[in-house]
Amino acid sequence: SSDLGGASTESGMAKKGYWVSAYRSVKDPDKVAAYAKLAGPALAQFGAKYLARDVAANAYEAGIKARIVIVEFESVAQAVAAHDSPGYQAALKVFDHAAERDFRIVEGLE
Repeated sequence: SSDLGGASTESGMAKKGYWVSAYRSVKDPDKVAAYAKLAGPALAQFGAKYLARDVAANAYEAGIKARIVIVEFESVAQAVAAHDSPGYQAALKVFDHAAERDFRIVEGLE
């Protein structure tokens, strides 16, 4: 929607929310692995559905052929709540800047 962050469709249902995390570089693979072990269960409590979690098959323009993760939530509000939850924040402490990544939460079209 074109309004300021409105998250409703014509039917009144909230649009899905997505985490998009594109890694630029990994400094400490062990910390990234430890983070992933904590992040998965923390996000599951918010209905997270992993759509992609691998090294990019191809990279174009400013893209880097590195790990990318796309996670679907029922709404942007759920995606934000998952990020801000104590469980995910604990996972971020373990992550401890082990990688440089571009992390965004975006509203879906549906």
